[in-house]
Amino acid sequence: MSKGSNGGGVMGYLPNDVPNPTQLVLLGFQHVLTMFPATVFVAALTGFHVGTVLLASGISTIVALLLSKWRIGKFIPLFYGSSFSYIAAYLSVVNEATGGLPAFGAPVPNDVISTMQAGIVVTGILNIIVGFIIRAVGKEAIDKVLPPVITGSVAAIIGFGLAFAALGLAEANWLIAIVTLLLTILFSVYLQNRGFAGMLPVLLGAVSGYVLSAIFDPGSVNFASIGAADWVSMPIITFPSFSGPLVGTAIFSISIMAIATIPESTAHLYQISLYVDRLAEESNQEKYELDRHIGFNLILDGMGDFINGLLGATAGTNYGENNSLMAITRNYSGPALMAAGVISILLGFVGKLSAVVGSVPLAVSGGLAIYLFGVIGMQGIALMQEHNVSMFDPRNLAIGATIMIVGIGGNIGYEGGFLPVSIPGIFPNGLPAIATAAVLGILLNAIFLIFTPPSTASD
Repeated sequence: MSKGSNGGGVMGYLPNDVPNPTQLVLLGFQHVLTMFPATVFVAALTGFHVGTVLLASGISTIVALLLSKWRIGKFIPLFYGSSFSYIAAYLSVVNEATGGLPAFGAPVPNDVISTMQAGIVVTGILNIIVGFIIRAVGKEAIDKVLPPVITGSVAAIIGFGLAFAALGLAEANWLIAIVTLLLTILFSVYLQNRGFAGMLPVLLGAVSGYVLSAIFDPGSVNFASIGAADWVSMPIITFPSFSGPLVGTAIFSISIMAIATIPESTAHLYQISLYVDRLAEESNQEKYELDRHIGFNLILDGMGDFINGLLGATAGTNYGENNSLMAITRNYSGPALMAAGVISILLGFVGKLSAVVGSVPLAVSGGLAIYLFGVIGMQGIALMQEHNVSMFDPRNLAIGATIMIVGIGGNIGYEGGFLPVSIPGIFPNGLPAIATAAVLGILLNAIFLIFTPPSTASD
């Protein structure tokens, strides 16, 4: 555990720190609790098998952590879960293949999943290629294409754009949600630097909300599902299919969304690097400078998607929710994330364990989501502050304003977060707002790079 010199020491774990076994399990479970709702939600909404998605999520996380430790000598502390950016593409393929959208929680036919897997595998390959390109041209070159005003703004809209979704969960029981939110905040603020308990505010808040729900709103906790669940449940593995009438549509409509996940992944790495280095400074230890490994991080992202595509899981991304958790708890331990990966794999096999986590009431998840999604957004702002992004520069104002309005307004204001601009066969439900906002920001920045404004010609 890292201890700084600011009066009594700073509690926290740097990426290569190894907590004791008991702490590993608790910290890992807290990570799983954080990623579980979103990862399972994407699978249930789009017709993928939930157990398979949890299995692949754990495997992808562990593989990425091991490869980062082996290749650069330090863990890149990120957790890989289902990405929301691909939902529109999945639903368009399912709708085309079955004539309708999947019922929530009901898997679509395996041959449809296999068709979508082809697009996910290609997405992984594209991420790997882009990662190698970035490694070849260097961090400075990618910083020009994806400057902090883009990565920070994209991180902000990912968090703030989910605000209405968080409130939608909370409305299941506003009192429980608000109490869960307040307790989690109090735990995170007043227990910080007060021992190991200070690193478990989200877990403590979730348990407190769960107990309150069981007492005051017993119908919200589905104990019957826990009793009915099998102890052992084998995940359903499917394999990608590169044949059939819809495979071309699936590959194009799914893989093109990598355009959105690349800046998202880059923003997440910048965020976590910023907070890790701050803890290292306070602990009088050498900085990790994880942001120098953008290209390698994208290669790891691509390998994760490739694994997911082979097994029959949704395309993934490194999770901002878990970044928020790490920023709140100051726990950036790679081994703790590996423990979370193991637990996620077990959730894919152990029906009882999955049922327990799945029984967390919606209102409790809503209270946690308000905090975690909000922290994602605030981390985006912190990223821009740390890199001294001037909001007196009209270029930065234009890029940030466009990303914020299109991303937040589109995601909250339109059904499903799809802008009412449809492209038949690719985006029949409309353009995904957050992805479109990211692309618009990149295009605006490219224009300014190609046609340098007079006021900055001598910069």
